[in-house]
Amino acid sequence: MKDFLTIEGHRIHYCTQGNGPAILLLHGFLESMEIWDEFALSLSSEFTVVRMDFPGHGKSDNFAEVHTMDFMAACAKAVLDYLNISHCIIVGHSMGGYVSLAFAENYPSFVKGIVLFHSHAAPDTNEARENRKRTINIVRQNRSGFICQFIPDLFDLRNIEKFAPQIENLTRIASEVPDAGIIAALDGMKERKGWLGLLTATDLPVLFIVGKQDSRIPYSVVMIQSLLPKHSEVLLLENVGHMGFIEAPEKTLQTLRHFAMKCFEKIRQ
Repeated sequence: MKDFLTIEGHRIHYCTQGNGPAILLLHGFLESMEIWDEFALSLSSEFTVVRMDFPGHGKSDNFAEVHTMDFMAACAKAVLDYLNISHCIIVGHSMGGYVSLAFAENYPSFVKGIVLFHSHAAPDTNEARENRKRTINIVRQNRSGFICQFIPDLFDLRNIEKFAPQIENLTRIASEVPDAGIIAALDGMKERKGWLGLLTATDLPVLFIVGKQDSRIPYSVVMIQSLLPKHSEVLLLENVGHMGFIEAPEKTLQTLRHFAMKCFEKIRQ
């Protein structure tokens, strides 16, 4: 079921499928909940799958000049509250991983496990903040050129031709994000504080899905962070960049399903 929830006079687009324990799937920067279509269809046989378009993405409204990770987490919480869901496994791709960590920090009783899908817990370095500022200027000057370069760079070079139709679809999704939504998300990521302390302190199981050829987040950075949680699992993927749900769908879906089952089994014990 797809519908809209009004928050502060603006609309958030969300979707629910299936029955059972809840899994919240959060998309990344320049994406929409559409990226999870195949995963949601498969997981809905065992779980209640909840998805949403972040503010300024997909069919959700733009809310403000800056969409912080905390604000996006609050929007996700509002959707869960509206659906009367009191706990879930939260899965975040890239920027969605940042939102997942903000959600876990702000609403700990709701979260029973975290999946960081090509994401990590550190704040931006000074260099990364400057790069985001430059990216904002590029978007203002040549938005379409930025998108056409950005999307293929998310894949392992060996996979670009193989997944040309998927890249074309992702480019379409990104092209539908308005300038204001792109900039609000970039500023929000630039301002995030990071959650390394959360990873160190949490008792929650954390699954890291990592691409060895990820040009956005070096796998060595994520592997170091994977040592922080008390319960940590890692799926390290060869010949995969930043888009494992496309580049290695069977492995990532199977691992995600097994992780969710273990998390919910732990609750029942």
